[in-house]
Order: sequence, then C-alpha cells, then structure tokens
Amino acid sequence: MLVQGIYEVAIPVRQLERAETFYRDVLGLEVGLRDDRRKWLFLRAGGAAGMIVLQEKAGEVPSHHFAFTATQSDLQQAVTVLRKFGVPTRGPVFHGWMPGTSLYFEDPDGHELELFAPST
Repeated sequence: MLVQGIYEVAIPVRQLERAETFYRDVLGLEVGLRDDRRKWLFLRAGGAAGMIVLQEKAGEVPSHHFAFTATQSDLQQAVTVLRKFGVPTRGPVFHGWMPGTSLYFEDPDGHELELFAPST
C-alpha cells in the first residue's frame, strides 16, 4: 500500500455559519457541497487537490492543528489579508529541517492553522 497524500480532513466547529465565513471569505476556499442534514460543509482546498469538511458539533470542540500548502508570495499576502480581518499571526517562521516557511494563526474555534510554503 502506498499513501500518496491527504485528500480530505474533517474539522469540528461550534457554529458552521461562522466557520464557513472564515474559511470561505478569509482563506478563500471554495464551497464544494453543503450537507444541511448533518451540518457539514465540504470546501475545496487547492481546487481538486483536496478538501476540508467543516462539521458542526454540539458542546466543546477540542483544538487541533491543520496545515495548508502555499507559496512564498502567498505567505506575505496572507499576513496582510489575515490582519485586515483582525486575525493575529505568528511568523513567517523558517524551518530548515523541512525545509520551508510557515505562517501560524487560529480559526474562530481556536484551531491552530498553518500556511506552509516549501522551499524550492
């Protein structure tokens, strides 16, 4: 068996509408499919390369870490966009062992998100 990548990741959220606004309007992900019965929203991350699924859950939502691939120029633009929306950022931080550069921030549910730009 050979795993070639990750196609879909589920992210638990408290309020689907609030999370959708952040992931769609701030991060620019595209809506793929809305499942109102289960309170799930599938968003495309990088076109057909993969998806995230926002899943509304009742009660406390434990925080997780998720990283998205970006380019070096996207990282600089992301700092500006995130600050415009009032989202604090940490970085960019270079990781020599990967190698690449990361920008860290949180979504409305406290999940630590990362934009990672691999070095070429």
